[in-house]
Amino acid sequence: MSDTANGQQSPSTQVNAAPPAGERPQLMRNDPFSQPAYTDSFYDAVGGHETFVKLIDVFYDGVAGDPLLRPMYPEEDLGPAKRRFLMFLEQYWGGPTTYSQERGHPRLRMRHMPFRVTPEAKDRWLFHMRAAVDALQLPALYEGTLWDYMERAALTMVNSPSPAQP
Repeated sequence: MSDTANGQQSPSTQVNAAPPAGERPQLMRNDPFSQPAYTDSFYDAVGGHETFVKLIDVFYDGVAGDPLLRPMYPEEDLGPAKRRFLMFLEQYWGGPTTYSQERGHPRLRMRHMPFRVTPEAKDRWLFHMRAAVDALQLPALYEGTLWDYMERAALTMVNSPSPAQP
């Protein structure tokens, strides 16, 4: 059965028709994923560049005063570290690919090997990252997704045992 007198479906009810340039194909009637408000990336869904800048700023505000973590950053100014971390997170979550263009493959464990990352350092890192994630006030699904990644990433960076207890 057709929607119009000439036997053709109207554009609003066509399914699997070729989409206009730059748009996703519609998979079914009222497909929410083909609507203009839908985004393909976590990066865009949480607010893009501004959200990740805030995350990094709040995180490094905590790191700057942390006696365990601050010595791990060789530059006197945390600016270069902030920029690298921002580029990495933006790329990881679907934003610009500047990190790979400038630095190549992330190789996170290799890049952290020069630093003694103990379970205590991981806990301090997560403490400051928790404050940063909370500052974003993301919807629960996005907050949980981001936090899950941060916990897993922090755990994989541990490369040294805790100091011996006296």
